[in-house]
Amino acid sequence: MPSCPHRNLLLLETPAPRLRCRHCHLTIRADELDGGPCPECYEASGQRRYDFETLASRDAGVQYRCEDCGTLIRVK
Repeated sequence: MPSCPHRNLLLLETPAPRLRCRHCHLTIRADELDGGPCPECYEASGQRRYDFETLASRDAGVQYRCEDCGTLIRVK
């Protein structure tokens, strides 16, 4: 089977940081939260809780995807 030369690469966006609520443990992207309270806590109890912890990012570096074969290429 011939190997793909990976000449048609697409730069993939870096994922937004993820936050976890310290009360209900909801995990949400920081850009979805937009500085507001935890939507799960607010819906369940009506309390506006802003106590979040930042989760460690697993993917450090830049990612590309070959449009010809679909291979993901990570550059750290």
